[in-house]
Amino acid sequence: MSQPQPAGGPRGAPGRSTSGPAWREALDRVRAAAVTEPGRLRVIGAVLAVVLVAFGAVTAWQVASRSAAADSVVRTSQPLSADAADIYRSLADADTTAASGFLAGGQEPRAVRQRYEKDIALASRLLVKAAANAEGSATARARIATLNEGLPRYTGLVEAARANNRQGLPLGGAYLRYAGDRMRGELLPAARGLYEAETGRLGSDYDDAKSWPWAALALGAVALAALAWAQRRNYLRTNRVFNHGLLAATAAAGVVLLWLVAGHAVARSGLETSYAHGAKSLQALNEARIGSLQARGDENLAMVARGAVLGKNGDDAYETGYRDGMGRLVGGSQGPARPDTLLERARALADDAEGRDPVEAAVKNVREWQQRHGQARALADDRGDYDDALRKVIGDKDSTGASFDRVDTELQRAIAHEQAEFRQEADDGRGAFSGLAAGAAVLTVLGAAGAVVGVGRRLSEYR
Repeated sequence: MSQPQPAGGPRGAPGRSTSGPAWREALDRVRAAAVTEPGRLRVIGAVLAVVLVAFGAVTAWQVASRSAAADSVVRTSQPLSADAADIYRSLADADTTAASGFLAGGQEPRAVRQRYEKDIALASRLLVKAAANAEGSATARARIATLNEGLPRYTGLVEAARANNRQGLPLGGAYLRYAGDRMRGELLPAARGLYEAETGRLGSDYDDAKSWPWAALALGAVALAALAWAQRRNYLRTNRVFNHGLLAATAAAGVVLLWLVAGHAVARSGLETSYAHGAKSLQALNEARIGSLQARGDENLAMVARGAVLGKNGDDAYETGYRDGMGRLVGGSQGPARPDTLLERARALADDAEGRDPVEAAVKNVREWQQRHGQARALADDRGDYDDALRKVIGDKDSTGASFDRVDTELQRAIAHEQAEFRQEADDGRGAFSGLAAGAAVLTVLGAAGAVVGVGRRLSEYR
């Protein structure tokens, strides 16, 4: 008789398990449960909750990012851009004032000396501030380093020019011209580079703040579509029009999506307005103010040099610089500012009379300045009357200096107005983001809870 074989197979053969791994058994049970209606409902509830929570999280993240960029526009990048413009203006004004003081002779007027010192102190203070906020910009750091190294050399040359001028030595004029060359060839280009870097940072922050949160909008559309599908499925299977939990979840998602679209649209509109009628106007006005300072500096140095510095064509280099500066500032010699000039661009960007009137007044004063400059050049070149020409340039009354001061005052008034407009519009745009990130997170979590409760009500019918 044959002997019975063990249950595991022939003797010596390894035993075989009749069941698979535990994870496979669990997966099989999940699959089996998923093909039942309660199982499908559980999956639907979980997916809806995940989509809603993801919608809230992405919305909160993208809104917070844009809100931070808008805050940076108002609190950091625009003020730093304005500070960089002030650094440029202060340096240009210091150079112009130094030349004016030199022309006054050995006894430099106290007011002129104080203005020069105030300009240098302001530029130094703003450079310290810019250095503290330039960690992320290699370009800005390089420009600041150049300015910090070059500014003491420039002031040293000016002091040497003053010392020689007080002693009546002609070497003072050479020192002053060399200082002016250092200012124009080294310091002002570095200051312009810093201004351009900070203005570029401002533009980048604007772009970040205004960009549409496409990921959040897409997830919001997916969440609403999924909720609509779930409610339609519920209606087809139960013939019940409403599921209160799913309806509440849909309302929450819809509110968040509408809030996101409306809030971002309002913020974008406010930021665009602040850029078009605030930041761009400020840039144009700063350029015009700097242009007038450079023209004034060339005018003064032309009087200092007395034709000793010639350009490529044999013309007075500083007089040529003055004329080129006036061409960029207003163009021509009379009438309104020509198209594509600095002052006309600033006037065109102003969106109200309070912004346009100072610019138009500045144009009139520039025309007066040009007329007086022509009279001064005629006295110096045609009659050889240098003393009268000098009074026409730096005198207290009816001088080109008085006209320049009025131009600068009007442009400063326009800048103050545009700065206030920028701040108001940018604050309005930034305010549209307020509460949106937190509100989206809370509402979507409540929506996810509503979806789970709604599906749970259906599940209770199977118990």
